[in-house]
This record gives sequence, structure tokens and C-alpha cells, in this order.
Amino acid sequence: MNSLLKTLSCAGGHDPESIPVEQARKLILDLVEPVAGTERLFVRNALGRVLAEDVLATANVPGHDNSAMDGYAVRFADLAPEGETALRLAGSAFAGRAFAGHLEAGHCVRIMTGGVIPEGADTVVIQEVVRAENERIVVPPKQRQGQHVRRAGEDLRQGSPALRAGKPIRPAELGLLASLGAAEVNVRRRLRAAFFSTGDELCSLGTPLKAGEVYDSNRYTLFGMLTRMGCEAIDLGVVRDEPAALEAAFRRAAAEADVVLTSGGVSVGEADFIRGMMAKLGEVAFWKIAMRPGRPMAFGKIGDAWLFGLPGNPVAVMVTFYEFVREALLKMMGVAPVEPLPQFRVPCTTALKKRPGRSEFQRGILFRENEEWKVRATGTQGSGVLHSMSEANCIIVVEHERGNVEPGELVDVQPFEGLV
Repeated sequence: MNSLLKTLSCAGGHDPESIPVEQARKLILDLVEPVAGTERLFVRNALGRVLAEDVLATANVPGHDNSAMDGYAVRFADLAPEGETALRLAGSAFAGRAFAGHLEAGHCVRIMTGGVIPEGADTVVIQEVVRAENERIVVPPKQRQGQHVRRAGEDLRQGSPALRAGKPIRPAELGLLASLGAAEVNVRRRLRAAFFSTGDELCSLGTPLKAGEVYDSNRYTLFGMLTRMGCEAIDLGVVRDEPAALEAAFRRAAAEADVVLTSGGVSVGEADFIRGMMAKLGEVAFWKIAMRPGRPMAFGKIGDAWLFGLPGNPVAVMVTFYEFVREALLKMMGVAPVEPLPQFRVPCTTALKKRPGRSEFQRGILFRENEEWKVRATGTQGSGVLHSMSEANCIIVVEHERGNVEPGELVDVQPFEGLV
């Protein structure tokens, strides 16, 4: 038994011939760690990257008390508790152009959204409720002290963490960094992910198919998923079912990348060499998962590179990537905390065939009917039917011990959008 398998066995015991989904997911996440290495980028170039250090607020945000609405800045003490109050207009305050001076008793200032609250004022009355009479503004009763005023530091206090290390930089984070005046930011380096397909039957695009050949779609699917996650995707092409070629591909991939993904060659057929090659060059933790599709999936390590031997069927490649690889890559990228896929329960309108003793991940279509979200299966659920993944907008998750699902029963769904 290799050291990795010993470690996993001591950690809780499992049968590498058939490990449950949740246990496989936990074992993977317990083992992988964030990669070392950072770089400093201009803020605009940091979109999609992961912060390598906390970003502190260099000043209060907002930097001054300002108006949340268009209206009139007033002294609350001037307002009558009952009945209307007439105030004399003293001037105006616009965003970027403050009112000069102190607001005297009995006066008000016309103020726009973002305008600095004049000295002496403490309340804003929205323009829709007042009445203008020459140089006087009539304010109705029942105003609240401090209403429609955004206080200095209300969003962020100077010196406080604005963003934590491990935060993915999305459009909102770009804007927040810009609001702090941060022109550059330290981010984790890109995760390097090498991938290749195996099989003598695979044909590259642009080449006419011979009898028994199929076009290699898995590399394009993996390229899309890895790139969308922000990885540096290293495409090593198609590797034939020859031990020497596979060994060379594995050695190159492990030397160039932090993680290696293969598709095909992990089952028990005569030409399925991936698991054996992984064991020869490194360590294999497990190679079968109690799930459908995706049962033959190997996980292990060669040198410093973690290996995922994904199934050859196109749908199984996507399902195992979403369910296992995605979270592992996020942790390796330095994302903290790593969140599981969003999942919620809805009624299923179609019957689903399911055998207890394994988790199943079926393609589904989420839709609204009578103001309620529901899901239906896409139809044929064969793991080679890739067009079903294109038609689907979610995965229907049927639990390990559950049997058939009847129409109207609740099921868990994982929406595709936002996964990676």
C-alpha cells in the first residue's frame, strides 16, 4: 500500500474500489493545498484572480457625510414637530462641489446625491415632498432626524480590511479597489493545469474520421472549464494507448503543472492504462466512486502534481469536474473559503430511475410554472450524450441511498450558471 493510500486509510478508512461521493470530495479537499507564488498586477488585469493578501482601507469610505438622495439639507432642530416648516434657501451642494459656510438656523441647502452635508445640517428631506415658494422651501411634518444621510466611514473605516486574502476578484471587487485608490494589487499566481485525452479511437479536429474513430471533444470541454476558472490551461493533446507514450505524457505534465487531468483510460479494459501508470509513477488514492455517471475516476499524485483521471465519456468528464475537481482547484488557487456548489430543492416533474447505493447526477432543466421553480430531466441520460449537457441548465442530484423518484417529489438541483 502506498503512503498516500495509508494516510487516507488511517484518516477514516475507505474502499478504493467504491468510495462514496461525499467521502471522496472530503478526502480530496483535505489533501490539496494552495500553491505558492504571487504577482503584482494593475487592478484591471486582476479580474478573475485571487487576492494574495488583505487590502486595507486607506481612508474612510465614504470620505465625508453625504446625501443619499436629491433634496434639501436641513437642521432637524428647525423642523416643527407638527405642521409644515418654511425654510429659506441658502445655496446648493453638488457632488464634488460643497456648500461653503455654516448652515444657519431657519435655512436649508439644495443638495444632490453624493453632495457633502453642509456644516450644521444633519438631515435630508427628499425633493419630492417639499413645496417651493419663491426663495422659501416648505417642508412637511414627520421627518426623521438623520434621514437620507450617508455617514463618513459607513462603508469602510480607515485601516479596516476592505478585502481579505483568498477573495476572488470580480467586477465588484475591481470597483472597490478603485474606490480605495489601489492601482495595483497582489494576487496568487495562476494555477497551471495540464490535460490530455487518451485513446486510439480519438481523432483531432480537421481530420476526416476513419471507421471506429470519434472526434476528441473532452479536451475542448476541459479547456473551457479550466479557462473559465482562471487556470493556465496546458493542452498536451491526444495520447495513444501505448505505455511509453502515456508515461512520457505523465512525466511532462507533472513537471509543467500543479494539477494534471486526463480523460479516458481509467476503467478495467485491456487498453485502460491510466490507473496503472499513475501507480507506477506516483500514488493512487482511489479509482472508483459510487456514482453515476463518473464511477471510474482516479485521484492521486505524481511528484508535486495532483492527478485526476477522469472518465472518457463526455458527460462524465463534466460531472466529475464539477463535483470534485472544481473545489480542489479553487482551494489550490488560494480561494478561501471554498464554497460547495449552490444547491436547492425543487419538485421534479418527471420520473427518474435510480438504484440505491450510489449517487446519481442527471441532467435537468429548471423552469418556472405557476410562480414555482420546478425541474425536469432532459431525457436520455447516457454518459456519452453530450448534447444533453448543452440542453440542460442544471444537474439533478439524487442521493446515495435513494431509489426511484416519482413525479412531484422533491430533488436537489445544482444550477450550471455560476459554477465556474
